Amino acid sequence: MAHLSSGSPSKIIAVGLNYRSHAAELDMPVPKEPVIFLKPPSAVIGAGDTIVLPPDAGRIDYEAELAVIVGATARNLSRENAAGAVLGYACANDITARDLQARDGQWTRSKSFDTFCPLGPGVEVEPPPPEARVELFLNGERRQSSPLSDMIFPPLELVSFISGIMTLERGDVILTGTPPGVGALTAGDTVTVRIDGIGELVNSVR
Repeated sequence: MAHLSSGSPSKIIAVGLNYRSHAAELDMPVPKEPVIFLKPPSAVIGAGDTIVLPPDAGRIDYEAELAVIVGATARNLSRENAAGAVLGYACANDITARDLQARDGQWTRSKSFDTFCPLGPGVEVEPPPPEARVELFLNGERRQSSPLSDMIFPPLELVSFISGIMTLERGDVILTGTPPGVGALTAGDTVTVRIDGIGELVNSVR
């Protein structure tokens, strides 16, 4: 496993509603193409760092995700060529201020606070198999768990799709969506994202 560099990605591209079971949980139709949004590089923290709950933001949710780390500048990649632009894979947590998301009617403010993108603990160069599970544990209790095979759009398809919209730069991060079971964080919590073959990302909350 390689270490994440200390430099920030130029951008974080995240995907909404990318697990069939999560769409069913929300009683929403399966998207026909990926729904993407951006998080700022300033949201990134590492393993062992603290997620800070902003005052007066209301409910703050965890969202366990597989992150794809881009390894080379890329544009207009085919699905077949997408793997060549991937440096590796990591655990991520797409922290979201749910009340602000509902209030704004779009996702930028709710996803963009400092500390709202825990990422790590390192980069695993081998891709996880489809049966690998994305899991989240809140204070040791499992709250999310789904295999990657439940994704609507698998990671390399997302890399190809996004590269057709914007140039990907080395170090950029693609968050591939969260399984069902999203829930709230409170001060004093410990939240752990675990992905088979990728690692374990642990963060405290204050």
